Amino acid sequence: MRIIVDTNVLISGVFFGGWSYRVLRAWRDGKIEMVVSLAILEEYRSVAKRLGEEFAGVDSGSFLDLLSVGARVSVAPSLPAPVCEDPDDDKFLACALASGTRVIVSGDRALQRVSGYRGIRVVSPRRFVEEYLE
Repeated sequence: MRIIVDTNVLISGVFFGGWSYRVLRAWRDGKIEMVVSLAILEEYRSVAKRLGEEFAGVDSGSFLDLLSVGARVSVAPSLPAPVCEDPDDDKFLACALASGTRVIVSGDRALQRVSGYRGIRVVSPRRFVEEYLE
């Protein structure tokens, strides 16, 4: 199964654990395939860098390097018109459409509100684990 992971899930899983960590662990264990676009990778790196500057000793670089070679990278053109309340979230939908991925895992309520857009489900980490991994 292919999924796209929103930045909040990635950061939460790497830095804090919980349901988000269980999603990342499933990827690490080969149970799911993660799909990213260059725009998503750039956002991951930007947020991780900012957090690394705020919290001394936090280094997400090796995980991001692993992700950039271990995830499927999709070329994802921008959507023709904004879909999400926060147009910055549209990159996740664009990647899903370009790659044929049907599930985005996100804790972002604005992104969750557009669940169903062109057949793409947006689910919380907890719901993803309960529905797809257990």
